[in-house]
Amino acid sequence: MQNYVDPTLAQEMIDATSQQKVDALFSYMEKHGQSFYDEVVTQLEHALQCAALAKKNNASLTLITGALLHDIGHIILDEHNADVAFLDTDLNHEVIGAQYLEPFFPDAVTTPIRLHVPAKRYLCATDTSYYDGLSDASKRSLKLQGGPMSDKEREAFEQILHFRDALTLRRWDDLAKVKGLENAGLETYRDVVQQCLL
Repeated sequence: MQNYVDPTLAQEMIDATSQQKVDALFSYMEKHGQSFYDEVVTQLEHALQCAALAKKNNASLTLITGALLHDIGHIILDEHNADVAFLDTDLNHEVIGAQYLEPFFPDAVTTPIRLHVPAKRYLCATDTSYYDGLSDASKRSLKLQGGPMSDKEREAFEQILHFRDALTLRRWDDLAKVKGLENAGLETYRDVVQQCLL
């Protein structure tokens, strides 16, 4: 069965100016990011917390943008915890999100987005304490996503350009689930995102 991917955001961004692209992206995230994927933060809060961690750690503009947009796949798939079938199947939100953004952003933005789920599998295989720190939703989804990587999978993962950025993004992703944390809004990232557009 084909997943429904909302085309409206991409349609708005095609042929738009860079400012209009960011307007469309931020407006979409504000409107559709109010649902919950994890237990305690909305999708928008999670995105902002993740981007704030990237900014605090003096990450590159592309990695800050990737952090902000890493879960766009959940939003365009309308994947959230109010859905009865939530986490019954893996909808590959990381691949869907990266492909959706590829016409608008370089590989340095989209590759860490594409790899942030495999990065969880990699870290579970290489860091014994990592799994214990995952949220309940992340532990549940890990099973659907294939569990910890095999040695062969790890070796292949390490050959991919930007894999280290994906591991860094993954760790911020796991930390960006703090209930009630005050964070700067989307507009804080307007210049960063705009500079990363193709």
